[in-house]
Amino acid sequence: MPRQVTSAFGRFADAIREFTIAQRTVALIGVAVLVLGIVALGFWITKPSYTPLFSGLSGADANTLVEQLRADGVPYELANGGATIMVPEENVYDERLKAAAAGLPSSSTGGYSLLDSMGVTASEFQQNVTYKRALEGELAKTISALTGVQNASVRLAIPEETVFVSETNDPTASVFVETQNGVSLSSDQVQAIVHLTSASIDGMAPEDVAVIDSKGTVLSAVGEGAVGGADQQMSDYETAIRASVQTMLDKVVGTGNATVVVAADMSRESGERVEETFSSPDGTLALSESATVEGGDVAGDTAAGVLGPDNIAVPAEGAEAEATGSSSIVRNNAVNKVTESTTIPAGVLTRKTISVALNQATATGLNVEDITALVSSAAGIDEERGDVVTVEVVPFNGAGAEEAAQALEAAAAAADADRMADLIRTGVIALAIALPVIIAIAVFAARSRRRKQDIEEAADLADLRSILNDTQPEVMATPLRPAIPTVPASPLLIEPNIDRTRAEIDALAAQDPQRAAEFLRGLMDSKQNA
Repeated sequence: MPRQVTSAFGRFADAIREFTIAQRTVALIGVAVLVLGIVALGFWITKPSYTPLFSGLSGADANTLVEQLRADGVPYELANGGATIMVPEENVYDERLKAAAAGLPSSSTGGYSLLDSMGVTASEFQQNVTYKRALEGELAKTISALTGVQNASVRLAIPEETVFVSETNDPTASVFVETQNGVSLSSDQVQAIVHLTSASIDGMAPEDVAVIDSKGTVLSAVGEGAVGGADQQMSDYETAIRASVQTMLDKVVGTGNATVVVAADMSRESGERVEETFSSPDGTLALSESATVEGGDVAGDTAAGVLGPDNIAVPAEGAEAEATGSSSIVRNNAVNKVTESTTIPAGVLTRKTISVALNQATATGLNVEDITALVSSAAGIDEERGDVVTVEVVPFNGAGAEEAAQALEAAAAAADADRMADLIRTGVIALAIALPVIIAIAVFAARSRRRKQDIEEAADLADLRSILNDTQPEVMATPLRPAIPTVPASPLLIEPNIDRTRAEIDALAAQDPQRAAEFLRGLMDSKQNA
């Protein structure tokens, strides 16, 4: 080992031996914390990456798969309440193949794979049921792929085909969705489920799909549509209109100086309206015409006479074929006819009212009519429909605002205190880890600096004695004591004789002032550099 490395280790060991009991305790704690951190980091780095093997498993399938993993010696982790099994990434494909060979998971809906196992001897009823199960399984798989959906189940009600068109019913569907913990489906996701299901079945409308979550909440009802029906649509509409009007007023009168309330009325029932419109074509023809013609000669194809043998009429001699009659004519003219059929869904806006209150303290210079016009334009007011906008300037009560401001300040102060406590806690932990190392480095540096200073002082004293011996040996009544060793055993053993050193410096100053001044200047420079 090189001499420099050995010397460094020796100095480090000497510094450690000179530690006090408290310093050694703190150093040991710091080293232990550092070692534990390194070990934890090593475990975290060497830990294998886990990936889902199967998700949305039933209890029986999860138990069977866990037993298979234990038999194979594959580590695993359970997530989502045991419904998801995690295995190392390098084992996931092998275990999936083994599970598929064993028919796991058995609770899988199968999808179109059910049609592969259907034989040629299956009846028509079995074929229809299997096809419907295949559709349900494929829809469930697709819905389960949405973000936040853990499991899904679809049930289809497809009516049988019949030759009586008037008795045909529309198909319906019900979708059960199980979401992940703490996840709620948004209105857009519910709309996506509804339209995905209705578009997959021929003749199914979006209003014929019902969606229910695991908590029993109806997300889409048959006949009402998604997003909770008319009540939810009305609430969302009121919130959107209030937000747009409030944003505009905050920029006009200032934040907190205006409040907006929106009340919307929407139809809760759906219906169908049929209208027929008739119009006359060009020429203004009558809808119906009739004419009767009486009198006149009619060609006699029937002869009058006497009945002969076998009841056969025999014309009489000299008879004239005269007769009178009438004719009737009816003419119906075509007209233009337009038939309109309109479906009225639930949630159609029938009327809305908007009430705006302005703070009197800040709205003195504003024109109420201008504010009313702005609100009407921003909210899309239709006077023919019966919409009403009311704007009033009233004094605001500031007591609640002050209490709210105080509550907000208290909440902000509490949040700042929590953040400061977290910072202090983190700083204390970091200081506890770094303090032993810093103390050890500082002590070692101080020891080294002191030892270097003592060595330099010893060298300076040796030079001073040599100078005195060279310039005037007779000044010294007794021979000078030997020079202090260059590398003392311990800095604490160096105790120079101050009085004798001063006497030597005085003697040198008396004999050679310039040389003594240079020596003292160099000694002071070395002290400052140290």
